[in-house]
Amino acid sequence: MIVPWQDISPETLENLIKEFVLREGTDYGENEVSLEMKIEQIKQQLKSGEAVVVYSELHETVDIQLNKYQ
Repeated sequence: MIVPWQDISPETLENLIKEFVLREGTDYGENEVSLEMKIEQIKQQLKSGEAVVVYSELHETVDIQLNKYQ
């Protein structure tokens, strides 16, 4: 189930994004990107609809995923 990111408290959203960025270990190429910049990039993807917050009732987990319907 997609959870509107706007319905998540700012502190919780920040923690969710931080956990996602640290877990994913995304490669940003030759240039080092700070944690703050990575978090900001994910926030922008959520705002633009490129990414969504997804809750799994089966696993009782929350994750950030690319929006396959975008």
